[in-house]
Amino acid sequence: MSSEATLEKIDDYRWRIPKSYKPGMRVPGIVYADEKLLKDIRQDKALEQVANVAFLPGIVNASLAMPDIHWGFGFPIGGVAATDIGNDGVISPGGVGYDINCGVRMLKTNFQYDEIKDKIKDLVYALFSDVPSGVGSKGDIRVSAREEREILVKGAKWAVEKGYGTEEDLECTEENGAIQGADPLAVSDRAYERGKAQSGTLGSGNHFLEIQVIDQLYDRDLCDEFGLTLGQITIMIHSGSRGLGYQVCDDYVKSMIHCLSKYNINVPDRQLACAPVNSQEGKAYLGAMKCAANYAWANRQCLMHLTRKVFEKVFSMSWQKMGMFLIYDVAHNIAKIEKHIVDGREKTVCVHRKGATRAFGPGHPALPDRYKKTGQPVIIPGDMGRNSYLLVGTQKAMEETFGSACHGAGRLKSRTAAARTINLNTLLKELEAKGIFVKASGRGTIVEEAPQAYKDVNEVVDVVHNAGISKRVCRMRPVGVMKG
Repeated sequence: MSSEATLEKIDDYRWRIPKSYKPGMRVPGIVYADEKLLKDIRQDKALEQVANVAFLPGIVNASLAMPDIHWGFGFPIGGVAATDIGNDGVISPGGVGYDINCGVRMLKTNFQYDEIKDKIKDLVYALFSDVPSGVGSKGDIRVSAREEREILVKGAKWAVEKGYGTEEDLECTEENGAIQGADPLAVSDRAYERGKAQSGTLGSGNHFLEIQVIDQLYDRDLCDEFGLTLGQITIMIHSGSRGLGYQVCDDYVKSMIHCLSKYNINVPDRQLACAPVNSQEGKAYLGAMKCAANYAWANRQCLMHLTRKVFEKVFSMSWQKMGMFLIYDVAHNIAKIEKHIVDGREKTVCVHRKGATRAFGPGHPALPDRYKKTGQPVIIPGDMGRNSYLLVGTQKAMEETFGSACHGAGRLKSRTAAARTINLNTLLKELEAKGIFVKASGRGTIVEEAPQAYKDVNEVVDVVHNAGISKRVCRMRPVGVMKG
């Protein structure tokens, strides 16, 4: 889609790419954005990808794009699409992405910022020392080949059984930390090799571990439900399935190319290679993807355990006494088999959320009892110089976006462009002036992850809140940042 392409305005926060834009589109594209964000969105080919996704067999309602949308592999990052399994609906590895179940978990603490502000640097140094990070990082949590297969089936439950957390942690994790139907036999030897030493490691790039402080409350009743107050210290962990998930995606993107001719599927981009969900190839990918998703949940559980241990060491107090309880863990980059209302009837669909977060509304049966009343916690991290948000899912999200919202701010500049245009020393001074202490395994990572490289998360969250697909609870700002 050219930057001059016309979008039909539905309202201030939704725009339509009509089916007539490209012959072969089965549904329209719907983009959640305001006028300002649209200017940024038009800088790359993401809107073209929204239109391309609308070609997928079995796609229902619309090819959806969240306000953090940017160009990705096949699907745009920030793309959501549901396919009707009963009507030749397909599954596409490009609709999940390479870092399968990259996701975020948020913990609360009993600390107020003023109580521990002098300890922030000590905490960041200790986290940097005890939590492995960086490209190819390897952790102390080493597992045998048999145990690795266990992790792929049990997910975060494996970590809890090993003493790296509690049953309550599982209750506050999407899918209780393990999606059913994982098939370890569908995972290649190369993927196993890449994953076996990476449990409990943060990884690189946009993955992070942040100490944050709540600086704004939007809904007092919801904050009370979550036990959150102004000035309270929270922690956010962002990581995924590491090399194992990357390899699973790579293996199936390549192997599914032949499915396009085998199943007579016509898509305008080979990166949208896909297969019917109920086909042999579709089932194999789904089984392997679930393995990678479970690996990621186990990984974030281990990372949270290591974080709790660091706090225990610094404050000489148990994590329970410090109130370091998990609020929620949400996945992005995943495909889920779910039931949704389509054209007035309940259908079983395969919902691809790529750079998008589940946002189920109040009362949904998949939610733990503690969140049935509030709706699912939705965690939207920003860049290391601005803010992150806690929101809740809504009934409107169930009706419009298959219970989905955005997953972050969304990149504005590529890593290369950021490295070329941003001065490291200037950036560190700017962050320090805001009271943000940063430590990273590579100086290049800090520049690539600079605030200027991202859209403003405050604007992105305004769109999902004002469009009604998530509701703001509170806002945090970073004070201590560990980057991979």
